[in-house]
Amino acid sequence: MRWGVPVVAVAVVGAAVGAGPVIAAVQGDPSLPDRTAAQLLAEVADTARHKAPPAMSGTVVETASLGLPALPLPGGSSGSPMSLLSGSHTLKVWYGGDGRLRLALPGRMSETDVISTGAGEAWLWQSELNTATRYKVPQGAGTSGDKAVPTTLPTALPTATTPADMAAQVLKMADASTAITVENGQHVAGRAAYQLVLTPKDTSSLVKQVKLALDGDNHIPLRVQVYAKGASEPAFEVGFTQVSFSAPAPENFAFTPPAGAKVEEKTLGAEDAPSGDKGTEAGGPGFEKDAKKIRTIGQGWTTVAEVPFSLADLRGPATGNRGARQGGDPAGAVDSLLKSAKRVSGPFGSGRLIQSKLVSALITDDGRLLVGAVTPEALTEAAGRE
Repeated sequence: MRWGVPVVAVAVVGAAVGAGPVIAAVQGDPSLPDRTAAQLLAEVADTARHKAPPAMSGTVVETASLGLPALPLPGGSSGSPMSLLSGSHTLKVWYGGDGRLRLALPGRMSETDVISTGAGEAWLWQSELNTATRYKVPQGAGTSGDKAVPTTLPTALPTATTPADMAAQVLKMADASTAITVENGQHVAGRAAYQLVLTPKDTSSLVKQVKLALDGDNHIPLRVQVYAKGASEPAFEVGFTQVSFSAPAPENFAFTPPAGAKVEEKTLGAEDAPSGDKGTEAGGPGFEKDAKKIRTIGQGWTTVAEVPFSLADLRGPATGNRGARQGGDPAGAVDSLLKSAKRVSGPFGSGRLIQSKLVSALITDDGRLLVGAVTPEALTEAAGRE
């Protein structure tokens, strides 16, 4: 939920400084002061550590063209996480400081909103279900900076990525295995911007390069574009099409459930959540437990994640589960993906391989799921490691 690049960028600065000749200075006729990658990343890190994110509002558009097969989705469920894996989707954002934040994902006939009022509460409004959930935010819990901004807000928008979210992930992978250059003269949403171009050196990565545009004045990420090898257009892009760094009107952070809406009350981090939901919210106990099951193989751009996996978990009854409440169809989606899978075998055993422009996934017959932005050969090799 933070709008500055996270403190992890400090580590990126050290890596950038040590990357030697791969770092290029701005060339051409600049519209902003010249900066090397090391200088720019240092400024970004300093801003993230010492300055509060500025008040702002804007419209973010996410576009995915991953080369996946068509996924079955209920009509009008553009708020489903699975729907965000293809096509273009719009997210509206308001940030007013002092813990006030609003995200809105409009659908064809619906809208999903997450509103943090800054008064120790947050709302989740799902018009399609006519349901409003009020979350009490314990003082000091899941906050960022010196003002209460919930960073563990339960949300129906888990993949509604903002440029800042995406930038944080990209910068985590920017180390000595990455060639980094800077382009000046860029304009995003009417703002002059620096553009960092990160190119993985490892040929096992499916990523050709990532372009990260930073606002020239306040270093807020404005756009991230991810290019797959052999492609001239981004396979994934998220960025502002309109942005204003002025304080939004206070009414944007106020919410009153409409007449007739079902209203639920919950407390973030409460241990008395219903058994079916307990720990499923981001940062909850169940989330931490599941995270411990994840094994990572490799590092940087060629990191592969491995987790215990059963197709039966996705093909079970949808009624009452989290995916159904968000309008998705996990069972139908996995069947659609499996139709495009290829049977493979090797030292790891056997399984089914699914490949898109940017991601390869291997479902092994011995109950594992391996996923990474790597070639199928690198993925199957990782599957055979002890």
